[in-house]
Amino acid sequence: MRIHCLQHTESKARTYLPAWAARHGHAWQCTIVPRAHRLPALSDLDCLVVMGGPMRVSDDTRHAWLAEEKRFLEQVIDAGRPLLGICLGAQLLAEVLGARVYPGRHKEIGWFPVDTTSDSRESWVGDVLPPSFETFLWHGDTFEIPAGATHIARSAAFENQGFIWNQTLALQFHLEVSPDWVAMLAERDGHELQAADYVQPAEAILGRPGDLYRHNNSLMQRLLNTWLEGL
Repeated sequence: MRIHCLQHTESKARTYLPAWAARHGHAWQCTIVPRAHRLPALSDLDCLVVMGGPMRVSDDTRHAWLAEEKRFLEQVIDAGRPLLGICLGAQLLAEVLGARVYPGRHKEIGWFPVDTTSDSRESWVGDVLPPSFETFLWHGDTFEIPAGATHIARSAAFENQGFIWNQTLALQFHLEVSPDWVAMLAERDGHELQAADYVQPAEAILGRPGDLYRHNNSLMQRLLNTWLEGL
């Protein structure tokens, strides 16, 4: 499968996703949207992944490319291609599907439990994700669940942590997490780590055991494999 990834920042730190793609024989190609002269053609991809970034969905004035990216996501959805959005990517998908994206009452940064919903457990996701798992989050905005979508996850800080809509999978949390990537975020966006109920200090975020990363990546592998095989 030809998987194309839209990134919103450039970094040498990699998530688990390219390794997952290579392990399962998928071709993985990336476009850094703010620097791209054009987005990929629909004919050049079988699946699209939309990653996170420090900008907001509503930042169209500051980032003119956001409007073009939203139009492209509409085209991918209309074409029936499988589409995964993570963090900012999930928020973009929510907006494109007609749901409201807005600032939360607080930020959620660090390692926190996420729970699957009863609707999730009645869907294919319920065979993949456990009822509760510790995962990594870094966001302040949130979204409503689009009409017709299945709400799949929540946390203590935010009710809406993910949804599925036809071939679209949206996750606010980061199962693709890697130690290098977390270290990059802590360095780049460390100014956001101001003491609050749902914001952990850098020392609590960094240095977590390798088993925690491996467990998250295992869940991501199972989730993506089940999702794509089901399609």
